[in-house]
Amino acid sequence: MTERPTLAVTVGDPVGIGPEITVRTLAQVGSGAPARGVVAADPAVLRRAARVCGLDVEVRALDSWTGLPEERDGVIDCYDIASLGDTELAWGEVDKRAGQAAVRAIEVATKAAMDREVSGIVTGPINKEAIWAAGSEHLGHTEMLGALTGTTRQNTMFVVRGKKIFFATRHVSLRKALDQVSVDQQTAAIEEALTALRVFGHDEPKLAVAAINPHGGENGAFGDEEIEHLTPAVERMRGRGADVAGPVPADSVFHQLLQGRFDGVLSQYHDQGHIAAKTFDFDGTISVTVGLPILRTSVDHGTAFDIAGTGKADPATMKSAFLHGADFARFADRIRAEYGG
Repeated sequence: MTERPTLAVTVGDPVGIGPEITVRTLAQVGSGAPARGVVAADPAVLRRAARVCGLDVEVRALDSWTGLPEERDGVIDCYDIASLGDTELAWGEVDKRAGQAAVRAIEVATKAAMDREVSGIVTGPINKEAIWAAGSEHLGHTEMLGALTGTTRQNTMFVVRGKKIFFATRHVSLRKALDQVSVDQQTAAIEEALTALRVFGHDEPKLAVAAINPHGGENGAFGDEEIEHLTPAVERMRGRGADVAGPVPADSVFHQLLQGRFDGVLSQYHDQGHIAAKTFDFDGTISVTVGLPILRTSVDHGTAFDIAGTGKADPATMKSAFLHGADFARFADRIRAEYGG
């Protein structure tokens, strides 16, 4: 890798807000950014997004990730995925052709990262209905990236103002999330979170495990998951020398994280961690997929079909994902060494 990293950027669904927040981000960061961004997309998609955003930029089509031309402000480089060509699809509508283009971009960007032609990837929001209509069997980005990189145990790490939040369960109902809780499951989730913290620069990580029940269960009065599953897992990991606290009641653990008592929190289910992060800093919260042999940062919002094509989409989260990707590129070798790239 060159000293200044190159990041492959995907717009997600080409008829959502992804193209708009991508062109705005790259136009704002300019050639002086800490990383060079090259978009994997059809150039026409970016040109249309630039028009609706009122941006006076040139979209320069490329056919290689290496030997890149000199950067210039006002120029957005685009690796042409040759999926849609000049076809203009209707904004904000589920379309399998848009899903195909989204999947194609992810495949192209991931291959570039696996081949070490780029330092990592930054992904825009996809529409699950569209990729399913296009024939994808994956639930979403994370599962698709796992299949493309040959990994089976990926997890999500939220980053909000330098603090990290992990998830013991992902996209399942709350009832199913509770059913999945066990000592072994918690132990594995704690191990994964600690590994990720070390990979991303915390050499002696401090992790808190969030409780599930109100007040941490009050010794079984409000639920016994803490007694039967969480506490034994925490004690098991402490016995292995890990600096793990908990279970800490969820109404205080994220405050303690922000105070600096911990480097990360293991959230027990989707909304427990999402609500805390997004309430604190919605635009600044980004997602990192850990467990992959490549770096992947992402926005953590949807395609916003209701405002797609209006030029109103706020690029703040995409810009944050790009700048975090530029920063985390320094850990690319650690990521590959730990996760098998």
